[in-house]
Amino acid sequence: MAEVLVYVDHVDGAVRKPTLELLTLARRLGEPVALALGPGAEATAAVLAEHGAVKVLTADAPEFADYLVVPKVDALQAAHAAVSPAAVLLPSSAETKEIAARFALRTGSGLITDATDLEAGDDGPVATQAVFAAAYTTTSRVSQGTPVITVKPNSAPVEAAPAAGAVEALTVTFGELATGTKVVSRTPRESTGRPELTEAAIVVSGGRGVNGAENFGIIEALADSLGAAVGASRAAVDAGWYPHASQVGQTGKSVAPQLYIASGISGAIQHRAGMQTSKTIVAVNKDAEAPIFDLVDYGVVGDLFDVVPQLTEEIKNRKG
Repeated sequence: MAEVLVYVDHVDGAVRKPTLELLTLARRLGEPVALALGPGAEATAAVLAEHGAVKVLTADAPEFADYLVVPKVDALQAAHAAVSPAAVLLPSSAETKEIAARFALRTGSGLITDATDLEAGDDGPVATQAVFAAAYTTTSRVSQGTPVITVKPNSAPVEAAPAAGAVEALTVTFGELATGTKVVSRTPRESTGRPELTEAAIVVSGGRGVNGAENFGIIEALADSLGAAVGASRAAVDAGWYPHASQVGQTGKSVAPQLYIASGISGAIQHRAGMQTSKTIVAVNKDAEAPIFDLVDYGVVGDLFDVVPQLTEEIKNRKG
């Protein structure tokens, strides 16, 4: 069976959920071979094996932490040469999409970004994408080189499928461009205790209707009752009510959770582009004509300051 190379997103050996989803998709195409880079790379092997990786290629070097992107592209190219995979899969993020693009250019391969599903086809993997602000769903495949595909988080279930997970050290030769952009400082993001926005199974977002930073507490309270991430519309972010890192939309982050709750968000196309592929969408808005209601599975016409606290309280009561 053909091997499928999966780029591992991890933090000091803790594998992030989108990578485990990739392994589920990779098993549809062949035998997953994982590539883990940087500190803790070898520590990822047990979890990766539990979810289907037949082999785990590892490499660690100061270049992965000290310089941006290119050293990881060098490593991906080395892994590609060692494995000759039928496809290369990466989770979709700002960094991994740049890695994928640079790698595809180097190898003369076609690139598909932000896929929401993958299936095996007669002529290679067939990827499903939501395009034109998620107004259309398309299927496509790569016709040249090795298919390079980035997949959006929450596009597949995490499924255990124990495999060998044999660890092999990968030799990486860094090119002249690897040290072109140096990381000179880092500032840790302040932890909220909530899930990462793009990976969360549930997202609760607030918009212009929240009417001030001081009122986002009711959005956060609903999110916390559900174990959800908190998002915000561009209008709320531009007004300074919530950090840009939480913006959902075309110029923010794209999310596809199992449940998306939009409170006080009108549903402009800019916002819809970032959340339209969510599995179930619920909206609370006092304007019955708001465009968001054209998109939702469930809509509540009402004042969010009345509806959201009642919803939060009901969830808490049902959880006991």
